[in-house]
Amino acid sequence: MAHPTDAARPLVEKYLEYVRVERRLAPRTVELYAIHLASLAEKADAAGLSLDRVEAAHVRRWMAQLHSAGHVSRGIALVLSCWRSFYRWLVHEGVVGANPVQDVQAPKAGRPLPKALAVDDAVRLAELRDLEADPWTEARDRAIVELLYGCGLRVAELTGLDARPSNTALGWVDLDAAEASVLGKGSKRRIVPVGAKACEALRDWLAVRADCAALSAASVREPASAAALFIGRNGLRFSAHSVWKQLRARSLKAGLAAPVHPHMLRHSFASHVLQSSSDLRAVQELLGHANISTTQVYTRLDFQHLARAYDAAHPRAKAKRET
Repeated sequence: MAHPTDAARPLVEKYLEYVRVERRLAPRTVELYAIHLASLAEKADAAGLSLDRVEAAHVRRWMAQLHSAGHVSRGIALVLSCWRSFYRWLVHEGVVGANPVQDVQAPKAGRPLPKALAVDDAVRLAELRDLEADPWTEARDRAIVELLYGCGLRVAELTGLDARPSNTALGWVDLDAAEASVLGKGSKRRIVPVGAKACEALRDWLAVRADCAALSAASVREPASAAALFIGRNGLRFSAHSVWKQLRARSLKAGLAAPVHPHMLRHSFASHVLQSSSDLRAVQELLGHANISTTQVYTRLDFQHLARAYDAAHPRAKAKRET
């Protein structure tokens, strides 16, 4: 691991102490900041500069070097974010008069398309019946898949659901109304419809949920677990990591080509609804996106679907090889 030069070390160490104690950044974030600032100090030292003499032109040149060395745009943006925050602190401390990183931007990256399942694969996963699993686990995991794919929930929204409405619940499912109330990003609540298959799977799960022997003991240790819609065998609220793990195993048992993660089912939900309805605003509301631009990425997926259908079906889509 790189270390700051002797001249830069006091400033860097004081800043790292600031983000660790006052900003309370996560240990891993502080560790990454230390790496990025050590790199900054090395580059400044190689250029014969102290950190308080760095200018925007130097930063742009170093960014170009990182780009030429094969660093991805997102990685460069994270480095810039660290440096920008560091110099913002130096301005506040009166060490420098201006932030040389303030107006420096990372190279633009192409926005990758979200990975969505084909309709047949999504249905195969939803209709899987794992005869090797115990009935309790099978009922829970099937309900999880149906909610993720049928409602387009984020994994945090799913794990935050309670079995019944309450003043403290982050979210819940009303089977009589066939709808779910979820708390999304920015603490924004939205209501999403729950399909017939998801309601059926949830009723099957709720019928056996209380059979967990550890539920009562877990409720004493963590009272909120008694209300949780999805729980583990330990009686505690099911975690996002556990959902990822179970979904990965389930997708492989369904014979899908690649492991499935929760957000892939959210992408599949959005893509398949858009393919059928062409109603971008409705998809935006169902997903809980604040801006329509976030939802528009699914129009690119929809176009890819149409392009594949065109290539496969239209006699003039591709030039045929002479025989």
